Amino acid sequence: MKKILALALTLAMLLSLCPAAFAVNEDVEGEIVIYSSMYQFVLDMLDEALKKEFPNLKPGNDGSFFFYGGTSSLITKIYGEMETGALDCDMMLVAEPALSLELKEAGYLEPVDIDDPEDLLRFPYDEEGYWYPVRVCNMVLAYNPDMVDEWAAKGVTIPHSFKDFANDPALKGYISMGNPMSSGTTFAAVASLTQDNHYGKDYLKGLAANNVMIESGSTAITKLQTGECAAIMILEESILKVLKEAEDAGKPITNIACIYPDDGVVLIPSTVMTVAEEHSKNVNTEACEAVEQWFLSEEAQKLIMQGYMHSVFKGMKDIPYGSIDTEELIRKDLGVDWENAYHNREAINTAWTEIVTAK
Repeated sequence: MKKILALALTLAMLLSLCPAAFAVNEDVEGEIVIYSSMYQFVLDMLDEALKKEFPNLKPGNDGSFFFYGGTSSLITKIYGEMETGALDCDMMLVAEPALSLELKEAGYLEPVDIDDPEDLLRFPYDEEGYWYPVRVCNMVLAYNPDMVDEWAAKGVTIPHSFKDFANDPALKGYISMGNPMSSGTTFAAVASLTQDNHYGKDYLKGLAANNVMIESGSTAITKLQTGECAAIMILEESILKVLKEAEDAGKPITNIACIYPDDGVVLIPSTVMTVAEEHSKNVNTEACEAVEQWFLSEEAQKLIMQGYMHSVFKGMKDIPYGSIDTEELIRKDLGVDWENAYHNREAINTAWTEIVTAK
């Protein structure tokens, strides 16, 4: 009996001295759904981690916490749901912060407290707690290093700036990019590059004159490798993922690589948001708060980097496979006026449609 009592006392002491070693959010219950535009393989990793961290929290979308869609597609879905006064989700992880500004103004978000965010984060956040950056996407250019000489023989110089990508006439018919009408990160890049303090609407005219091809990232990468394209505008993570998968398969490739443009990259800090209780699907803001705080944990940030995106943490030295220092990218960042992207979303999309797609 004395041995049992001693063992119980020892266990109690261990629990009181080392709570973190035994900590798991078992008290977080209910059900949640998260809208997200992250690649599915990243969502799968996050899904698995969330199920371990929150064993009594129910995934609300066919066994998953996440409902996947491109940012622009999700925005369209959200607009439709807002007409009913309630969203079919409880949280959001989307690719560009303009939506966060819009939803906060519309009263659709719930503030969440994060400890010392000014010391934790190296990207802007809402000081009232309505949204925080969770991951950082990086819009760059890409090319095929194995075909530089072949392109030179055709009179084509690989562009090393966004400006040349759109304005070098030798590239006509040899460039590709995504569609800002369906891709939030491409919309962010277009919003940035067409700002008055960058290249204005003339940038769209340059893209149109150069017969830019509008297609998916996978199609554009294939065209780089086959020589149909000299350069593409694409997310860094898309290139890094292909390179890493080839290396892991024991067949490393050299026919695609990133260009970090001389005139700057476009960094897109994607935000996490909790839907206000009166507008959410499962009315479970307490659980959402715990999950949102977890997204800003070291564990979650390491998973983000495994998804080839950059961490939002100050002082984080780790970087995605094959990338360059995040602080260097911040110094090269062209920046996006998110207020402009929010208030002029329709005008930016209209200009794109009238100038580029109607060419």
